[in-house]
Amino acid sequence: MTSPGQDLEPVGYAALLADLKARVRATRVRAARAVNSEVLRLYWSVGHEILDRQQVAGWGSKVIDRLAADLRREFPDQRGWSPSNLKNMRRIAEVWPTLEEFGQQPVGRLPWGHVVVLLERLQSREERDWYAARAAQDGWSRAVLEHQIKAGLRSALGAAPTNFADALEAPDSELAQQLVKDPYVFEHLALVERVAERDVEQALMDRLQDTMLELGRGMAFVGRQVRLSVPDDASDRVDDFYVDLLFFHVEQLRYVVVELKIGSFEPGHLGQLGTYIAIIDDQLRRPEIHAPTIGILLCTGKSGPIVKYALASTSAPVAVADYQGLPAETRRVLPTAAELEAVIEDELDHRP
Repeated sequence: MTSPGQDLEPVGYAALLADLKARVRATRVRAARAVNSEVLRLYWSVGHEILDRQQVAGWGSKVIDRLAADLRREFPDQRGWSPSNLKNMRRIAEVWPTLEEFGQQPVGRLPWGHVVVLLERLQSREERDWYAARAAQDGWSRAVLEHQIKAGLRSALGAAPTNFADALEAPDSELAQQLVKDPYVFEHLALVERVAERDVEQALMDRLQDTMLELGRGMAFVGRQVRLSVPDDASDRVDDFYVDLLFFHVEQLRYVVVELKIGSFEPGHLGQLGTYIAIIDDQLRRPEIHAPTIGILLCTGKSGPIVKYALASTSAPVAVADYQGLPAETRRVLPTAAELEAVIEDELDHRP
């Protein structure tokens, strides 16, 4: 019922309003991206001018401090004109020598704070381009980008020993290999006393989002301690098995079984994991839609030769990888509270 003087809502009004809201949001996103792109082009051009004059005209390093002071005086309402930021502008012109090169690479689509992380945390252009592409593709925040660099994602990705090449047909075997890495570094396990596998499993579930981030893009959580029941046709007996963690990869359309083991790898672990994979392929997988199920065995130590022989003896597609909390040496170099405050101040300077 409408109140006096209130018009009835026209037919289709709600749908139109929802559509217009979506258009406005999309336009705002595109506008923000366009603004970011223009800011990056400006920063590259500033860096190029500084680099050119230092190399050709022999300008000294102190010119950066003078430029920073003059630009901040001219544009007091704009952040980003600190000496450190101008040095980073010069560095992007060094790493990507032409504007076309810079603008056409994924780095040209990232926020400036991301670009600074690439410059400060990585040494080669190849690494910077690789992480920039992943950040742009997966929509990483600056914190996620720093985490993935710190964890060495590029070198770890696809590094886990597997039997995928023998157990799966190409190109499915190559796709499956892209889903695994070695090691997996779950920072939130750093303070867990590993007295039992269930303790580790609980810690992973307590911060499921962080766990899935480390497992990789596209993983959807299906369940923990997933019950698989296998009836015996010759009797009334039913055998129950419980999968530690079950995921589904939404891009490759396959189930991924994850088993946790405290301690070193044992060949028998693969037999158990292979059984789970076979049951899921039989009971849950739809062959006309889903790719073959794969398994990932996570343990806290493995021997290369033993893993190699065990993988060769099973037909189930499985990978074996170490998992760990944040290593002690890495924890020791984490920033202090004072350093974090300095980073926040620096981040404000980096914003356009």
